[in-house]
Amino acid sequence: MRRLGSSGLEVAPVGLGCMGMNYHRGPAPDRKEMITLIRAAVERGVTLFDTAEAYGPFTNEELVGEALEPHRREVTIATKFGHDLGPGSSGGLNSRPERIRQVADESLRRLRVESIDLFYQHRVDPNVPIEEVAGAVGNLIVEGKVKHFGLSEPGPETIRRAHAVQPVAVVQSEYSLWWRPVEADVLPVCEELGIGFVPYSPLGRGYLTGTIDETTAFGGNDNRGTLPRFTPEARKENRPVIDMLTKLGEQKQATPAQIALAWLLAQKPWIVPIPGTTKLHRLEENIAAASIEFTPSELEAIDATAATIPIAGDRYPRSEAERTGQ
Repeated sequence: MRRLGSSGLEVAPVGLGCMGMNYHRGPAPDRKEMITLIRAAVERGVTLFDTAEAYGPFTNEELVGEALEPHRREVTIATKFGHDLGPGSSGGLNSRPERIRQVADESLRRLRVESIDLFYQHRVDPNVPIEEVAGAVGNLIVEGKVKHFGLSEPGPETIRRAHAVQPVAVVQSEYSLWWRPVEADVLPVCEELGIGFVPYSPLGRGYLTGTIDETTAFGGNDNRGTLPRFTPEARKENRPVIDMLTKLGEQKQATPAQIALAWLLAQKPWIVPIPGTTKLHRLEENIAAASIEFTPSELEAIDATAATIPIAGDRYPRSEAERTGQ
């Protein structure tokens, strides 16, 4: 088990991101199959499950809630607020205190729980002071509706300001071998303040598995088809990253995905990645990454090699960067 900072929240080393089970990753798989997969994850020791009201919207929480209802005491369920959703809503950001309370009540119902284990602000709302957001979640914690407060994609100053009002248990942001900006300022603040860190897209939205190349076609409802880093040209240019992971995998008798996850786990003991999958064999592959270890010299060599590989393409289109979803 890993402790996510000083909050007392302990989870298994590799969690499960559930977004792709019915949102943003192509045609939704069969619902019953996804429920079976989530329960298979519990049986294999996974304890952290990640969802959000925005995924669907709403349907992903319902899926996760139904799947985990028999295992409620064995798991930690994380969900998110921060969007203006529902009939007549704008679809933009909304972290006003009254909206946070509304989302909490609705998420409790969809997740079939009495308390939300980890409640993230999905994206920082420039129209609502973070102190008000932290205070609103703090009130929900006092009432027992929420156990831990989290932030997704915050900057270091936002983390400090929020933490001064209500301790932040976990920060969730994109982090992988091909997206590392959080190393400059977010991870140091987390370490200083005793905050856990949960990398989303730890496998580069699937690219770091080595199964995607310039010929891969993305179907409807798959947002990767709109991302600059996933144009055919960028996928071809970024192939050296996969070559590096493949070579390391040959040395460790591991897959590229396992190397990518093991590298993340080696960065800090309070880091817990949440790779997503819809396939049992990929779930088992990801979980097994926790058994792979690197020596300090091996980690230095990986950093040295990675530093020589330029990454082509931004992670989001300029018009949508940091706006919604993942």
